[in-house]
Amino acid sequence: MAREITPRSENYSQWYNDIVKKAGLAEHSAVRGCMVIKPYGFAIWEKMQAQLDKMFKESGHVNAYFPLFIPKSFLSKEADHVEGFAKECAVVTHYRLKQDPNGQGVVVDPEARLEEELIVRPTSETIIWNTYRDWINSYRDLPLLINQWANVVRWEMRTRLFLRTAEFLWQEGHTAHATEAEAVEETRRMQGIYASFAEDFMAMPVIQGVKTENERFAGAVDTYTIEALMQDGRALQAGTSHFLGQNFAKAFDVKYLNQNNKEEFVWATSWGVSTRLMGGLIMTHSDDDGLVLPPKLAPIQVVIVPIPKPGPEIAEVADKIAAELRSEGITVKIDDDAKKRPGFKFAEYEMQGIPVRIGIGKRDLEKNQIEIARRDTKEKFQVSLDQGVATVVELMEDIQKNLWNKAVDYRATHWTVADDWDAFVRALDEKGGFVSAHWDGTRETEVKIKEMTKATIRCIPNGQPKEDGLCILTGKKSSRRVLFARAY
Repeated sequence: MAREITPRSENYSQWYNDIVKKAGLAEHSAVRGCMVIKPYGFAIWEKMQAQLDKMFKESGHVNAYFPLFIPKSFLSKEADHVEGFAKECAVVTHYRLKQDPNGQGVVVDPEARLEEELIVRPTSETIIWNTYRDWINSYRDLPLLINQWANVVRWEMRTRLFLRTAEFLWQEGHTAHATEAEAVEETRRMQGIYASFAEDFMAMPVIQGVKTENERFAGAVDTYTIEALMQDGRALQAGTSHFLGQNFAKAFDVKYLNQNNKEEFVWATSWGVSTRLMGGLIMTHSDDDGLVLPPKLAPIQVVIVPIPKPGPEIAEVADKIAAELRSEGITVKIDDDAKKRPGFKFAEYEMQGIPVRIGIGKRDLEKNQIEIARRDTKEKFQVSLDQGVATVVELMEDIQKNLWNKAVDYRATHWTVADDWDAFVRALDEKGGFVSAHWDGTRETEVKIKEMTKATIRCIPNGQPKEDGLCILTGKKSSRRVLFARAY
């Protein structure tokens, strides 16, 4: 199976596509730009979703659901917002089909045109803030901490499975607050929750920072981001949290009576992560033999393969080990399918990135041992039967930690501090990764650097100390460094 995967060094983009398809994660659909998420891929997304949902609820948020369709007039109420999304919107103009009088299937009924066109949601700020106007009356109704799990549509022309598709799955949080300080605190808190999830569960190190004005979300005052680095040296925006100020509250007239019985506009945030995280997970850890998954997000953490064919004694041992592992909270699959050879099974589970494989054969039982193989290092070793479960439990933590350390080490070796233009371009071309450099703070310079190098400012890192310097392009004074990279 590994021979079916294009090596990363040969064609990274094709390597990624090969893994998505060969590991059974997703495939292109009949609708251009859209994808079918297959059961194994969806099982990984469900693990992500469950953990994030738990973290949201632990931080006081509750789930709700809002319509897929948004009246066109709603999108027009916040100028920056409509400008940011206008070119990506899918629009519903009619509500009925009819039989083609020429016998060519069905056609749109011209008599069924909508009085007002509906936008298939690219994001839900407008429909949600129109609703919040009826939910918020006084300070007692605040804060309002709502999340929704949904699909959205952004009409992308160039798509790639998980990373950029016309329709994708995500969650979007939308909160309302009495004060600016509370809203800013919420924005930063959610950035921290995203970072914790990425690092603690995905084993994917991220940089937390603030986007420049040119890169921030349409309609936001500030956008906070987490930025990860993939194995090809390109950055991935893995999650964003937006401080919306009072922009949407004013656009939709959402006010509350404060404790002094005076009307004020509320303060807002929105934040989201999507199935793009699946792409980040693949590109952070996988290798030329297939998918590599951190144990915390693997739908199957251990697979037990009886060798060569399951017999009563081998099956009994496999069942016993599986039961003990499950009692430790570890997910286990026993593959006793006699129609497939052990070698095929090993290759299949290596492709799927299952963290640990246990082999049990007649000779193993004669020696009172089992064979354990770990996916991350390809290491194989034998342990006694009575130590098998304890060893696997320890491996779950060790594999998670090893994947984290490997990703951290990669980022460390692909992080460059550049003080002039030549060093900046050389770092991007020869090493890739993040480049920390001075920028004069203007939109014009930011755009020019992108045009010349295809590198964008990923963020101004949180806690970045002030440091006098000169912009790498213009030579103008700069008070701090920002983080550049070529990105997905």
